[in-house]
Amino acid sequence: MINAANFDELRRQITEQVRADERILANLRDTIAPLRNQVRRIQRRTTTAVSLVATDGGENQVHFDPFLIDLVRVVDSSSNEYCLEVISPTTPLGEIEARQFGPGGAPVTPLGRMMDFLGVRELRHLSPMIQSHSGRRPTNAGWIRAYRELVEWAVLFAIVREKDFGSDTVIIFDGLLRSLKFSGDLFPKLIAGIGEAIDHHRRSRRNVYVTGIAKRSKVLDRYRLAMGLERVMDGTYASYVEVPRLIEQSVYQWSDYARGDDQVEPGTEINRFVGGKMFFVKFGSHRHDPVWPIDILQRQVADAPVIFGSILADAENGFPVPFYPRCLQKAHEFAAVVGFDRTILQDTILASIRDVLGAEAPALDTYRVQDADPARRRYG
Repeated sequence: MINAANFDELRRQITEQVRADERILANLRDTIAPLRNQVRRIQRRTTTAVSLVATDGGENQVHFDPFLIDLVRVVDSSSNEYCLEVISPTTPLGEIEARQFGPGGAPVTPLGRMMDFLGVRELRHLSPMIQSHSGRRPTNAGWIRAYRELVEWAVLFAIVREKDFGSDTVIIFDGLLRSLKFSGDLFPKLIAGIGEAIDHHRRSRRNVYVTGIAKRSKVLDRYRLAMGLERVMDGTYASYVEVPRLIEQSVYQWSDYARGDDQVEPGTEINRFVGGKMFFVKFGSHRHDPVWPIDILQRQVADAPVIFGSILADAENGFPVPFYPRCLQKAHEFAAVVGFDRTILQDTILASIRDVLGAEAPALDTYRVQDADPARRRYG
């Protein structure tokens, strides 16, 4: 516990540091102030909104599982399931790749079809985050997170290219439309493939829009106070404002994560990681309603009024998170492995471990009843 004398010294140092850095807040205010005159009101429009979500890895873990078995599952807001796959950190990559293609080599899953479109057959060629030893086993357990994201992109790709839409539709991706998980120029190829499908639907008199919503953003976190002080987006109506690339670049340590196609100049490296243009969007009608960072596909930036107007009604019905798209929340609910499903999953894993242990299976029950984290009692 910090004693009173030390606390007074800390208070003095904090006060001095804040005053010394006061110019930083002044610079942030100067940067964000011009956006005040660029805020636009959202006009309601009637369009179908659909979302897709991959189950969060943290939601799939069982209480006792030495094999670290994980579940990769992707569903949409209509409860359509596109992927259900069991993997572990030691699953051979060749085994996973074999699941994506049929006996004749034709792709049979959304991931397989995305890989086929991108011209790769091995996961190590699809992502630098998924590498293997000579025995084709992953080199580290972190690859599962990258794999889950790749599957989610593959499902988005499949929905846009393969689904017949009965009406104009906004597809909401869980996260911004940018990724560091793809090798080389594969991500811009993927975005181009999505754009081709959008053009095809438009020729069939159907408008399909692709957006990505993040729960939070470093850009918004840094400028939130400055926006409040400069009264940016404090109107009593739903609104949005486009975020200049330079503001994004001032926040991200790696500027390429904020550099889109609109900033590529002749002779410079192509944009390999960014497929969207960021907007700040407020769906509520009160000054202090939440603001969300939303990416619009770069080729659809001009359609921003239509896209946000189409999401408005869905966001107004958001529950339990207010003014957050209800379709995205529904997709999360459908994707989560909780309650009875989680119990069944855990029991199935434990039953399989018992089979492996054979005569030593009673030891499993001994370990299960032991307190896995006795140190937490220090907080009791």
